[in-house]
Amino acid sequence: MNLFNHQSGKYISIDTASIYYEVAGTPGKPVLLILHGSLGSLEDLNPVLTKLAERYRLVGIDSRGHGKSSMGSSRLTYERLQQDAELILHHLHIDKLSILGFNDGGTVAYRLAAYSKLKVEKVVTIGARWHYKNADYLRVMLKGTFDHSWKEKFPAVYNSYYKFNPTPDFDMLTQALVKMWLDPGSSGYPSFNLQRYTSPLLVIRGDNDHLLSLTAVAELCTLLPTAAFLNVPFAGNDAHNTQKEMIMLALEGFFTKVA
Repeated sequence: MNLFNHQSGKYISIDTASIYYEVAGTPGKPVLLILHGSLGSLEDLNPVLTKLAERYRLVGIDSRGHGKSSMGSSRLTYERLQQDAELILHHLHIDKLSILGFNDGGTVAYRLAAYSKLKVEKVVTIGARWHYKNADYLRVMLKGTFDHSWKEKFPAVYNSYYKFNPTPDFDMLTQALVKMWLDPGSSGYPSFNLQRYTSPLLVIRGDNDHLLSLTAVAELCTLLPTAAFLNVPFAGNDAHNTQKEMIMLALEGFFTKVA
């Protein structure tokens, strides 16, 4: 069963964008915000949400320019995505929550934990960068444009994007993402401001993740005494897809047993 399905959601207007979100899980339970990664949608974390749906009211957001959400005229930044999430939560009268974020969604989760006035009780990230220096290698990888190569390498992602998005422009989105990934300023990664967050954190990384180094995660876990680390064998950046059972066990233990 797909908890998020791009059928039962609503839209909220933020500046010139229309941001799509869905609410699933169990009404009246604590809130768990679900944030997907780059070029994905709110459906991406469905594989590991079944048991969490029994314990949480789940709020999933299609990030600006992704899924059913339009891009709008604002510059795409991690700060902008953080603000979009805050406005949706305010619209839903939510001020206390936990967060599960994958890839770029995990970076937004870090920003919410570091900067938001919301009460963030627990955070789990999967394959998420937290510091600008974590993205240094991207300068080499992304010297050229990546439009047709991405279409050819990830046809399912490309087709899904054009299936859902109301104003699709894949090349514009990928170019905006590159700028966001390489943003060295205050609108980008939270970096050492993450020290402001003192509640439980679980950092998940696939052992073969070429987008997030083991060194980067080790530094984060040294920085935050409340952080736990799961390095998942035989998995890349999307460990929740390739090692679903292991991730589900880790999430259930973290959300039910860690105080």
